[in-house]
Amino acid sequence: MADETKRWCFAWFKDKAAADGNARAALVKDSKWQKGDEIRISFLDGTDDQKALVRRFASEWVNPGMANLNFSWVPANGDIRISFKHEGSWSVIGTTCRQVPKGEPTMNFGWLTPGISDDDARGVILHEFGHALGLIHEHQNPDQPIKWNKPAVIADLSGPPNDWDEATIEHNMFETYPPNEIAGTKLDKNSIMMYPIPASWTIGGPEVGFNSKLSDEDKKFIKKQY
Repeated sequence: MADETKRWCFAWFKDKAAADGNARAALVKDSKWQKGDEIRISFLDGTDDQKALVRRFASEWVNPGMANLNFSWVPANGDIRISFKHEGSWSVIGTTCRQVPKGEPTMNFGWLTPGISDDDARGVILHEFGHALGLIHEHQNPDQPIKWNKPAVIADLSGPPNDWDEATIEHNMFETYPPNEIAGTKLDKNSIMMYPIPASWTIGGPEVGFNSKLSDEDKKFIKKQY
């Protein structure tokens, strides 16, 4: 993925995360679906190829032995409503999608452009659907604090392709959830919910590359939660 160390998605939370440290990967308890739920998914726009990629890779979360949930692909008015025409790739967290006005997207894939590789497509689709199942970014779970080099992070994420202001960077990078609001595992650098972290962004590590598939811990965790 071009500039993969700079591409970060925006995860939309019901409430602003509390800044009480740094973090690992986890599920937000009050945004969790119920086991056995049918989650209706529809597209607001997009090409046949884009839609096929999403269906193909999103299903890995609900394959046999994974989450006890059912993805139902419907023509319109889904719980999850997907667009491809907005900037960036992002998703609402879990059942928070129910608070988004009908007709508006709850998930966007601005990076699924023609010629994208299967690995890159799989990585971003699995990541955003992880958010849709209630998972937050790996670095926002309060387990093993990351000591950020904040000026470097702000310098990179305030420019293209993200173009975030400082409030957005603070919310998505440095703020975390209180431990009592999440269910999680130990820090997993291989998690699909861990986006790339270049060495220049931290003081003393970790440095993380681009993850394009579900880790063993991702699989165990989602099965346990659902």
